Amino acid sequence: MGYDVTQVQKSLGGFQYPGSPEQLADHAKEKGADDQLVDTLRGLDKDQFDGPNAVMEKLSKAGVLGGS
Repeated sequence: MGYDVTQVQKSLGGFQYPGSPEQLADHAKEKGADDQLVDTLRGLDKDQFDGPNAVMEKLSKAGVLGGS
């Protein structure tokens, strides 16, 4: 079980890349993401993401994505 892909994408919608995990987490929180997703984004092990595909790839590799 993991985060619904569509919900993650909605939480990151409108984010202006590039951005750090902290910036992604803050944006997702403003968009109404739950605290667990916000904490997961904040804890991503990468200095900067250049686009949503990079974020989704990192979440996938971490094994936290599920649903569609």
